[in-house]
Amino acid sequence: MFGLGFGELLLIFLIALIFIGPKKLPELAKGLGEGIKEFQKAAKGLSDQIQEKPETPKRVTDAEQDKEKLPVVVKEDHHS
Repeated sequence: MFGLGFGELLLIFLIALIFIGPKKLPELAKGLGEGIKEFQKAAKGLSDQIQEKPETPKRVTDAEQDKEKLPVVVKEDHHS
């Protein structure tokens, strides 16, 4: 873990215990763990988005394009 051995981790834990205190240390560790979890989740989501195959755009034929340009004409019935 980050190239730290057991001795170094123990020393960091003891220094944190002295400066932060035994009551606040579990809360700090929990918050740090949740922060790391959220960061990993966001990184995975970004990685998944990058690896997704992009959608191919729909090809519109000339006939479809011309159809969209034509106005709609409504015939009225003059038989009354």
